[in-house]
Amino acid sequence: MTQQGVRWTADQVLALAPDVSSRKAGSKLGAAGPWSEAGSSDEGTVWGLCKGSGSKPYQTVVDIADASGPAYKCSCPSRKFPCKHALGLLLLWAAEDGAVPRGDAPGWAEEWLAGRRKRAEGKRTAGEEGSPSGSGDPEAARRRAERRAERITAGATELEQRLTDLLRGGLATAEQAGYGLWEETAARMVDAQAPGLAARVRELGAIPASGPGWPVRLLEECALLHLLDRGWLRRDELPDGLAATVRSRVGLPGSADGPPVRDLWLVLAQYETADARLTTRRIWLHGAESGRTALLLSYGAAGRAPELALPVGLAFEAEVSAYPGAGQLRAALGERFTPPAPTEVRPPGTTTAHAAERYGEALRDDPWLDSCPVTLDRVIPVPDGGSWQLADADTDLALPMSPSAVAHPGLWRLVALSGGAPVTVFGECGHRGFTPLTAWPEGAAGQAVPLC
Repeated sequence: MTQQGVRWTADQVLALAPDVSSRKAGSKLGAAGPWSEAGSSDEGTVWGLCKGSGSKPYQTVVDIADASGPAYKCSCPSRKFPCKHALGLLLLWAAEDGAVPRGDAPGWAEEWLAGRRKRAEGKRTAGEEGSPSGSGDPEAARRRAERRAERITAGATELEQRLTDLLRGGLATAEQAGYGLWEETAARMVDAQAPGLAARVRELGAIPASGPGWPVRLLEECALLHLLDRGWLRRDELPDGLAATVRSRVGLPGSADGPPVRDLWLVLAQYETADARLTTRRIWLHGAESGRTALLLSYGAAGRAPELALPVGLAFEAEVSAYPGAGQLRAALGERFTPPAPTEVRPPGTTTAHAAERYGEALRDDPWLDSCPVTLDRVIPVPDGGSWQLADADTDLALPMSPSAVAHPGLWRLVALSGGAPVTVFGECGHRGFTPLTAWPEGAAGQAVPLC
């Protein structure tokens, strides 16, 4: 199957960039100047030779027809995927200006494609033959789980005591103690094999230096951490769904054991967050038939882009399985039946008032939830003093935009797209405000515009 008939947009190509610097560098290579022998095939392969600093041009090839998502190969030394050459080649192909004519793939590109398809066939064969279920020794796995639960319980108990000591001593002591106190407490939670608690403790350590009003924010976050602690210590008394959510928030790994849902999944948004240890890519999907919203998480080591990447605004047919937990939207991507392709599908929108109600309902299931996904219909970005808000075009209500969104250049893309007219906006609605991630112009036509 090929996507040559309907090519991607430049925004959809750039949404694959692993970081801002790659996006800028790839954009510079999206012109015909540095390229030679570029071409594309009906099977969905794009290739070309890009002039670099060395004597030999870089050989770049992209397979956009694979159901597992676009794949890239480039002879440049970059460890980013896709590299700037792959992005530039796709931009050249997307421009449809004749610089990437149809033809037969050269031998070096065909050799890589043959290897990919051979490995994919091997995986399918292995999957059909099946593998032994379980880890080999269920009893040993049960004992390991019990030992870990005991360690987490000891860690949660210690954390409860530390929170109690903090409140008894007064929140002012948190500012005087500095970050070392929190880092030492987080290290204790890591020893207790509770990475979720450790991460929340580290976040507490940053609050005393976060500006005016920090005592209130610290108290709020301490209360949520206390709630999570108590939830773990009394997890046997919780409903199954909430108990699963507590286990997930504490940091216990889970598996996507929900029934697979086959649907045409629209890629709503994709963005990354990073810390010193890990890069996390969040991909939001909307099921065209099921109406479900699903969140895919993909991880990479610090400084390296996660493997899974899906172009925003495209849709593909696949199976998705949910993770356990009340109100849980995280899912795992199963078998994919078609490659990502342009679509007219859009998520159904709602009003700002219903968006706030939806976040409140989501908090009922998961009190530690920072935000929930919402699509706003017919909203207009308008300035509000030193900030911005998304105002309903048909009512006098509005949602404030989050501080991080106001500081992001995507705000100006949203303002330019709107031009004072209503637009459809997908984003995350939370207690800090609404963070727009993707927008569509009013009307049935118009491509998705990534804002993150």
